[in-house]
Amino acid sequence: MKKFYVSDEQSNIIELAKKILEKELVPCLGECEKNGTFPMEVFKSLYDAGLYGLDVPEKYGGMGISHETSFKLNEEMAWYDAGFAFSFRLGSLVANLVYMAGTEYLKQYVSELVLSGKIGAFCLTEAEAGSDAAAIRTTAKREGDEYVLNGVKSFISNGAIADFFIIAATIDRNLKHKGITLFLVEKERGVKVGKVEDKMGLKTSLTSEVILEDVRIPADHLIGEEGKGFVYAMKDMDSIRPMSMTYAVGIMQRALDEAVNYAKTRKTFGKPIIANQGLAFILADMQKLIHVSRSSLLYIAKELDEGHPLNGIGSSAKIFVSDCAMKVTVDAVQVFGGYGYMKEYPVEKLMRDAKIFSIFEGTNQIQQTILTSMLSQ
Repeated sequence: MKKFYVSDEQSNIIELAKKILEKELVPCLGECEKNGTFPMEVFKSLYDAGLYGLDVPEKYGGMGISHETSFKLNEEMAWYDAGFAFSFRLGSLVANLVYMAGTEYLKQYVSELVLSGKIGAFCLTEAEAGSDAAAIRTTAKREGDEYVLNGVKSFISNGAIADFFIIAATIDRNLKHKGITLFLVEKERGVKVGKVEDKMGLKTSLTSEVILEDVRIPADHLIGEEGKGFVYAMKDMDSIRPMSMTYAVGIMQRALDEAVNYAKTRKTFGKPIIANQGLAFILADMQKLIHVSRSSLLYIAKELDEGHPLNGIGSSAKIFVSDCAMKVTVDAVQVFGGYGYMKEYPVEKLMRDAKIFSIFEGTNQIQQTILTSMLSQ
């Protein structure tokens, strides 16, 4: 069944990515999943093929692909492995914060980092500042032509493999969210990697602590204005949340494909189990949720490409799609029966991978709070 229309340009990008993933990621994925490692050689192959940093604006040497193209690519990559797809794409997408608010110098600087194959990470979350991002404790102190950063960031995607970081720090804790400021910080300036988390899912996307101890950076690595970091981050999250849900759609599509294939070949009482209407309706419901999830995200991509504000649609999509991802993957396990519970089959991994999408980048309950606040205005 055709998933979505693709232009010639989109087809070229997507088919090249799929060819590399099929050849290089699939053979090593089991070992990477088992050991919790990021397949850097696959990253390098995709980079060599010109598939990294596609979102860098043409003005700065990139392709400047549309949100629509980005969303479709994300889904197709996530079909193979959402953890790798998420980390690979995130590595360059964090630069969007610089394109949003940085100086011309910094925009060119971060573009050169990305286009040379450097991997990025966004460091907002802390142990005591998850959903309440305004409560961060990491500090930034101005000393002459430098800023000195101190603090520990937690649950940072790409933290263990990143070459550069977008760091959220406060210039004054008493100012709460009005003190939060963003900085571009390269690892070589003394950033350290702390504990690497042992997670339920997305095993190939490494999540870790990021430690800053008297890390000095040039003052011109400030992104935008002091005290505006929270505003920049929340604006960026408005588009990042629905983009991240495209990986969840990739997971759902893989779950459905696996379930349908199994249902066509597994026989009970002398016929394939897909001939059982009760089970076939489960598959139909899975397809329904995928169709609606994908359609809502492609609508959002169109709105973003046309420069329209989302006005809460991103939060709605995050809630809906992440809930659908859990429903679809749990149902896929059910279709497989006892086999679905075994690691020999892929659906238990898909179910584990799906769970994070209702948690990270603002829990679904936080998204409901955002929507309620908008309705109350």
